[in-house]
Amino acid sequence: MKKIYKITVLLALFVSCSLILNAQNKQKFGHVDSNVLLDLMPGKDSAQVKLQEYAKTLQDQFDAMQKELNVKYQDFQTNQLTMTDLIKQTKTEELQNMQTRLQTFQSSAQKDLQDKEQELLSPIIDKAKKAIQDVAKENKYTYIFDTGTGTILYSEPSDDILPLVKKYLNIE
Repeated sequence: MKKIYKITVLLALFVSCSLILNAQNKQKFGHVDSNVLLDLMPGKDSAQVKLQEYAKTLQDQFDAMQKELNVKYQDFQTNQLTMTDLIKQTKTEELQNMQTRLQTFQSSAQKDLQDKEQELLSPIIDKAKKAIQDVAKENKYTYIFDTGTGTILYSEPSDDILPLVKKYLNIE
């Protein structure tokens, strides 16, 4: 009778340990659309307004430079027949320089606008990322997928299987 009791206790212990291990190995997946979350974040609207105002300032400056170039070009077209070769050459160089400055301004403005967007939106994006990570950890998610971009936003530490795949494919 004692043997049956011991076997039953051992069997119950084995089953409960097995259930605990299986419960611990279960993976929990979640997803979020980061685009929707970003649109809902406080401060996003004011950042967008500031970015649009900054873009308008850059566009206004570009338009003024473009207008100045067009006026000088029209003047050149109108008066080139009466200009001496030296004046014509000087005006041509001036127009080319203005065109180069305009192109340089345009590319610099695009980079500057991207930098401004990064500056304004980074704190909001970082706050959203931290919230996703905190929620994932609190609720014991293994992976959180971003349905807006198709990427993984959060994952538990895991093994990198690249060496195994390389070995399988016979890649060194």
